[in-house]
Amino acid sequence: MRKTLLVLLASTLILSGCATKKQLVPTGGSKADGTVRMSYSYGMFEQPVVDPQQGLADAKTRCSAWGYSGAEAFGGSTSVCSQMSSSGCTMTTVTTEYQCTGDLKK
Repeated sequence: MRKTLLVLLASTLILSGCATKKQLVPTGGSKADGTVRMSYSYGMFEQPVVDPQQGLADAKTRCSAWGYSGAEAFGGSTSVCSQMSSSGCTMTTVTTEYQCTGDLKK
């Protein structure tokens, strides 16, 4: 029984620290300012793997829907603890802001 519990615990610890693919999703922005915010969240034991090209493509799509011709990242991201517990931060949200480019078609 003890050996089974030890194997189960070890497996849980190993798997909980694995890389986890995350997608950037739109979380805000302004058509008038030509900005799009894209975010993803990850848990305490996750190691997020993010494709920045996916975020840029989705930001370009949003900007295009607003009448702009493209988008580019401002550079850098903001990380905020979105869920706190007695153990520390259990959920972190990372946000990247994009600037829509090109003339706004009216």
